[in-house]
Amino acid sequence: MGDYENVLLVKPKVFVYRIPPIGTSGHKAADWNLDEPAWTGRMRLVAIGKRLEMKLEDGETCALYAKCPIDAHPGNAVEAVSDSSRYFVIRLQNDNGQQAFVGCGFQERGDAFDFNVTLQDHFRYIERSAELEKQDLTAGPSLDLAFKEGQTISINIGKKDKHAVSRPRPPPTASTGGLVPLLPPPPGAGSVIRNARPVGGAPAPSSSSPFGAPFAAPPQSSSSSNNASTTGNLL
Repeated sequence: MGDYENVLLVKPKVFVYRIPPIGTSGHKAADWNLDEPAWTGRMRLVAIGKRLEMKLEDGETCALYAKCPIDAHPGNAVEAVSDSSRYFVIRLQNDNGQQAFVGCGFQERGDAFDFNVTLQDHFRYIERSAELEKQDLTAGPSLDLAFKEGQTISINIGKKDKHAVSRPRPPPTASTGGLVPLLPPPPGAGSVIRNARPVGGAPAPSSSSPFGAPFAAPPQSSSSSNNASTTGNLL
């Protein structure tokens, strides 16, 4: 399975120029006849795995015009000119390995700045990834905490400590005997019990009456004595 393409930057309009041989003072954009570019189109900066390619494509059909593989930055693939920050010398290369150096310019200075920053960020990321890989290789082997075949483990659950001090339970109180105490009678219940009379009987004797005089048995009527004497005569 091949690496997927990650588009890092797209600029809709760039210019390609034929450049003269390099002079003693380096490449200068003023020598390129900037008013007449050899080609105008779109630029895409694409990362394919760890590789980076600058692809020049037609702005309407998206057909590939040329590509510039970039293996390092700064490097020979992309070089800045000495008299401007908008123009660069790039190294085009086809699938057969043939190379050609041409001039490349951006429409705005901000576009050229984005191009530079994207190149720096990509190769900084590649460098950091390589350092992390080296650290992983030099680090010791990771601990294997998995159980081996036939290995067991024993766990003691609920084991009582011999040195632990047990706390005695408090004994039940003698007054209740471990039972819930009965509730006291409601207020006034004693007077009701004292004044109660047996069913069908005479009222309970009392030493005093509510009127301050002792209760006396009612006198018997004369009819009752007459009835008694009559009964005695009959007998």
